[in-house]
Amino acid sequence: MMSPDALALAQATLLTPYALDPSSLDRVFGDILTHHVDYADLYFQYSRAEGWSLEEGVVKSGSFHIEQGVGVRALSGEKTAFAYSEEINLHSLEQAAQATRAIGRAGQSGRQQVLRVTPEVPQLYLAHDPLKTLQDSEKVALLERLERFARAVDPGVTQVMASLAGEYELVLVARSDGRLSADVRPLVRVSLQVIAERDGQREQGSAGGGGRFGYEYFTDAVLQDYARQAVNQALTNLEARPAPAGPMTVVLGSGWPGILLHEAIGHGLEGDFNRKGTSAFAGRIGERVAAPGVTVLDDGTIARRRGSLNLDDEGNPTQCTTLIEDGILKGYIQDSLNARLMGMPLTGNGRRESFAHIPLPRMTNTYMLNGNRDPQEIIASVERGLYAVNFGGGQVDITSGKFVFSAAEAWMIENGKLAYPVKGATLIGNGPDVLTRVSMIGNDMALDPGVGVCGKEGQSVPVGVGQPTLRVDGLTVGGTV
Repeated sequence: MMSPDALALAQATLLTPYALDPSSLDRVFGDILTHHVDYADLYFQYSRAEGWSLEEGVVKSGSFHIEQGVGVRALSGEKTAFAYSEEINLHSLEQAAQATRAIGRAGQSGRQQVLRVTPEVPQLYLAHDPLKTLQDSEKVALLERLERFARAVDPGVTQVMASLAGEYELVLVARSDGRLSADVRPLVRVSLQVIAERDGQREQGSAGGGGRFGYEYFTDAVLQDYARQAVNQALTNLEARPAPAGPMTVVLGSGWPGILLHEAIGHGLEGDFNRKGTSAFAGRIGERVAAPGVTVLDDGTIARRRGSLNLDDEGNPTQCTTLIEDGILKGYIQDSLNARLMGMPLTGNGRRESFAHIPLPRMTNTYMLNGNRDPQEIIASVERGLYAVNFGGGQVDITSGKFVFSAAEAWMIENGKLAYPVKGATLIGNGPDVLTRVSMIGNDMALDPGVGVCGKEGQSVPVGVGQPTLRVDGLTVGGTV
């Protein structure tokens, strides 16, 4: 259920101090709806965020940021009017309302409903402030322990950079259809980067994780695991040879390599791109777009995950949406505007970076379901190819689906075995095409550790990705030899 504490807290934080209440918001909607608009909403937000950074054994920087404000949006057909204010008061709301109603037809009043509380939804995370789960001195000590753990893995570690970040976000969404809802959103993350040196050569490795919980998640066991991952990646890259280039069989590891799925396929399944016909997947629902056995979901309902939300930024419950089922395209990721204009079901994917941004159809946790192959069997099936364990950066063109990704850790496969690590490998391909080349799907589906950030139209939001081990045939590898 939606926590009654969340709604009470939201009203006490975002309305009451500014002499606002639900009846005041009804007046604002009445002002917007003096012109005919299809829909309007008010998005109130209060956020408090901090960041701590360690370098050269010392926590050298700490930041703390508080932000609050309200965004006012009106929709009429395909038109969107939006205004926002960093001041929360009735005067600012009325000014924003007058600005947004201009897109509607004058003299035709829209329909307004009295605000009521949104029906109950499952609670995926605790409504608490993660910044308060550790004292400041304990946060510094956490980063210092993480550095010690990293240096203890191998004497070749010459540099350690670590950061700790936390955010407490409180949102209140009021809508012209009468719905009033609120959410308390905790979010924390630890990031680690190390540099290892051997015989004058230096390589880096990284690790980290987080989610919608408090800092207590980062136990010594969790921090030691991050340290091992980061250092082992750096040591592996010290042994790496230049990657070969050309078409070859590629095995993608489980977990974070799902970022390729997110970028190359997920964005192409967002409703706005498909409504406008700019996605390579536009108009293809019901068609085969992937190999048999490929099933892709977007699921915002996984407890405590970085990409999960109790309610999206339009006040709708998030859902588990099947996008591709056994290779067949089943649907798109939708916010309310694009779902209405396309005549398709709403999926609870309306997301915005803050009150100063309009909501867009965005992914939450996007992943591929398990197959039935053992990961070792998949590697053993490859005579010569590339095993991509981890990824760094990547780029994708939504219209064409073309992508380029760099592998942060990769191995050459020879005669069904991992032969040696390689560096400088990039994967080049086309999103709609790459899914048709999947020939084996592992039974080891894993979600990423909680580090994903997705950018779209200048807005960044936290997301999750995941997949099992995959064999992809005939993928182009860009290398250095």
